[in-house]
Amino acid sequence: MNRFLPLIALIALTACHSRSSAPALPQEPVAAVEEKADAPIPQNQSLQRAIEAEGFSSKGTIEAVTEVPVYSRIGEQIVSFDIQLGQRVKKGEVVVRLNQEVIKDRINRNKADLERADYEAQAILMGQGYKRNNLDKAPEDLQRQARVNSGYNTALASLKQLEHELTYCTITAPLTGAVSRIDATLYSAATPGVPLFFIVDTEHLKVCFDVLENELSKFQSGTRIQVISVAYPSEVHEAEVSAISPVVEKNGMVHLEATLQPHPHLMPGMTAIVTKE
Repeated sequence: MNRFLPLIALIALTACHSRSSAPALPQEPVAAVEEKADAPIPQNQSLQRAIEAEGFSSKGTIEAVTEVPVYSRIGEQIVSFDIQLGQRVKKGEVVVRLNQEVIKDRINRNKADLERADYEAQAILMGQGYKRNNLDKAPEDLQRQARVNSGYNTALASLKQLEHELTYCTITAPLTGAVSRIDATLYSAATPGVPLFFIVDTEHLKVCFDVLENELSKFQSGTRIQVISVAYPSEVHEAEVSAISPVVEKNGMVHLEATLQPHPHLMPGMTAIVTKE
């Protein structure tokens, strides 16, 4: 039995040496592990710095100052409609054309009515003893009465109205901007009062955001702020406070608006981070 004692001692010493020479694994507290699991996903450095800045930061929305509908004043078929969502248009640019044939036919018929009324007016004056080549010698009151009785004035007014309506068949953009919504299609009938599409004014943008009541003293009309869109976080845009709501909401927030300089990467509806040093 004693001959096994040295072997047992050697095995015990080897085991102790292995445990003492193995590097100890660092153990993190449970709270630290949970905190790492909930850590936010790293963001672009510019956006991250804006959010972590010591000064003011708030989430806002970029909006257009103006969005206008484009209407047709007459009910005619659309024969040219090359509008696409997001398309850039300039003020005065032709965007839609309507069928002109119906109005042109009415104009031709009205011209015939006007010519007939003119002959009737001349007949009235000649019935008063004036020669055809000297009808302009008749008193103005008599000429006016002849035009009224013959229907000349009514026919002339109708013709001018139709010629004016003909210009409605060519629809131009009321402002420079981008097409934001489309409600009409090619060859459909345009209906007066129903928008064909909408144009948003991309040249005049604003950022809308809210501040806590106790932060309101940091802002006034003209206060300069920085705006970073979530879509392009590496770009910092300058803005200037242009409107402050006179009402504090029930949640203690106050609504503010600031004007933005136009930029190709800024568009209405974007989410942005507003900061102020």
